Amino acid sequence: MSKKLLCLMVLLGTSFCSVGQEEASAIKNIFNEELSNGHAYTMLDHLANRIGGRLSGSPQAAVAVEWGKSTMESMSIDRVWLQEVMVPHWVRGEKEQASITVGSKKQVLRICALGNSIGTGPKGIAAAVIEVKSFLELEKLGKEKIAGNIVFFNRPMDPKEIYTGTAYGGAVDQRGRGVVEAARFGALGVVVRSVTLAMDDHPHTGSVQYSNTVAKIPACAISTMGASVLSQAILGNPKAKFFFRQTCEMLPDVKSHNIVGEIKGSTFPDEIILVGGHLDSWDLGTGAHDDGAGVVQSMEVLRLFKALGMRPRRTIRAVLFMNEENGTRGAMKYAELSAQNKEHHLAAMESDEGGFTPRDFSVEGDGFDRIRSWIPLLAPYGIQGIVHEHTGTDLGPLKKLGVTLVGYRSDSQRYFDYHHAETDTFDKVNKRELELGAANMAALIWLISEHGL
Repeated sequence: MSKKLLCLMVLLGTSFCSVGQEEASAIKNIFNEELSNGHAYTMLDHLANRIGGRLSGSPQAAVAVEWGKSTMESMSIDRVWLQEVMVPHWVRGEKEQASITVGSKKQVLRICALGNSIGTGPKGIAAAVIEVKSFLELEKLGKEKIAGNIVFFNRPMDPKEIYTGTAYGGAVDQRGRGVVEAARFGALGVVVRSVTLAMDDHPHTGSVQYSNTVAKIPACAISTMGASVLSQAILGNPKAKFFFRQTCEMLPDVKSHNIVGEIKGSTFPDEIILVGGHLDSWDLGTGAHDDGAGVVQSMEVLRLFKALGMRPRRTIRAVLFMNEENGTRGAMKYAELSAQNKEHHLAAMESDEGGFTPRDFSVEGDGFDRIRSWIPLLAPYGIQGIVHEHTGTDLGPLKKLGVTLVGYRSDSQRYFDYHHAETDTFDKVNKRELELGAANMAALIWLISEHGL
């Protein structure tokens, strides 16, 4: 045992009997198999490059469902099935247009419609722009200054946050709720600074949430470079006009599916450990990091156990959720069916923070101390700690059922460069980083299966 590992075990108050040689050997075998013969990168290549962006309700999403089912069936695991779920069917329509005009000078800007948004109408919308950085600032301006204008939410992610997920959480409310808050004061539309730390000309989409209590108005995201241009253009120019046109629309719900595959536990088959990611993605890129990486890592957990002949004591279930991006219908349906069937989930793990270098696991619910005691086994492979943080959107409905939730977290620094943007493509994923993540997920799931929580 290395001196570093021994010191870490002492620091955590653990003993070698709780992290013994047998477990260390099993985990080493998992990593040897994944790093020598892993399938995750090849699966992601197919999903991202052959199928592409997989927005719920789209033909590509339907193809992805068939691919996920057939791929898990090829692993010869115990059972694979589909869970039917009705999902929203939002379509982007024609390429969006936007510009800012100051006097006789017109500058074209890059935007994208925000998911679930209504369109502007064929002629688009042109109006003065009111820039704000908070809902409180919007409230103070009031209807007198907002009505008949376009609201520009320009609050950036906080660059001082080291974990960029926290910075994202501090800025994303203006994208989700901005349409409702602006509509309360009579705004004609909303333009939102892309929720990313990158300064580039790639707009990032994401969902808006409308309310039945106020009028629906169209919403778009503008690139961060475009946001800077727009802010400067309207500064001291109250007659500046922002124009945008988008033809997106929400069509009737369509039928889709979650895909579920499992290996039955040898000792406690009625205790389920879930591992999953969301199969749907936005339509701008090919959903490689968000969340193709999490999907193939989850499938790879099952493949690893089969390839190594490792029969888990508890049932391991991989779930490819549909519709995380603009509705979470798949997650809600899975939890609903689980409750109806009186299933007992011991734990549920999600990978939805990209396929970058492993960093840590987040935990919500019981089992934090037990999982933390296993850090010495995972530390040699890049896991630095266990934290009390958000675990995953698709796990949320299971939290109400008392399930311990676990989130796999990779290095976050580059994730929001690509998140929800046209740049989220296969070439941004590193094979070794993706495989290290899959193996770490499999290792922790194996420990939970062997020892419980």
